[in-house]
Amino acid sequence: MHNFKFALNASTLFPFELDVIEQIRIAAEAGYDGIELWVKDIESYLDKGGSLKTIKEILVDKSISVVNAITFFKWSDVHEPTRVKGLVEAEKEMTMLKEIGCKAVAAPPSGNMDDLTLETIAEHFTALTTIARRMDMEIFLEFWGKANKLATLSEAMYIAMESGLSDVKFLLDPFHMYTGGSCFTNLAYLNQRNIGIFHVNDYPEHPPKEQITDSERQFPGDGIAPTEQIANYLVEMNYQGYLSLELFIGNYGNQSALEVATHGLKKMKQTYLPNK
Repeated sequence: MHNFKFALNASTLFPFELDVIEQIRIAAEAGYDGIELWVKDIESYLDKGGSLKTIKEILVDKSISVVNAITFFKWSDVHEPTRVKGLVEAEKEMTMLKEIGCKAVAAPPSGNMDDLTLETIAEHFTALTTIARRMDMEIFLEFWGKANKLATLSEAMYIAMESGLSDVKFLLDPFHMYTGGSCFTNLAYLNQRNIGIFHVNDYPEHPPKEQITDSERQFPGDGIAPTEQIANYLVEMNYQGYLSLELFIGNYGNQSALEVATHGLKKMKQTYLPNK
């Protein structure tokens, strides 16, 4: 019996230009257990007169959780003042996120890491994690397939080991594994405690991975990703966390936001649940 929970990354709804309240309502109505919000959307809502209290109230009312937040503070950067500023920004954003009940934030390679060693990036990750844990927040280490550093699961695993932290959690994403050349068989080296959240998506055979962009991500099951293999690894490791649909499709034609969200959840369940 599967123990997956299902979340919607707000990026999937970006073409509809919804505010965070509407994003939450759509995710809840479509039947998701959780939602990943983008900090830029939260800040935009606050700038227009909204409040964190209202966001928290709608989350409670709709019985849905913010399971992770997407943001791009530069926690590791070759320019030390930039990195320090990034840590200050991270603490500020995590303070805001805690107020709406979010307890995790993604840490992708958003700074200039090109000339840094993996060992130095590991030190920077430890510094960020220390701040987060002091605030009772979790950091999910994320790799980007097209990044020059921290582009593969292997690099992320090495950074985790060199960090000195015993319980690092990764944000995993089939699209980034594909574009960065990560081997999907490497998932066998992880256990369920290593995964903070698993992004769900697919990708076509063309254009090739060297040219493909985020906008060409597809719903799970519509492309060439080894989805069944991935699902089997997650089941075998008894992963009980969130699968989160993260797409960047620019236009869904005549479909409504609710129709897109509902279709996405259906596709996730069809492709990731065993014995479907």
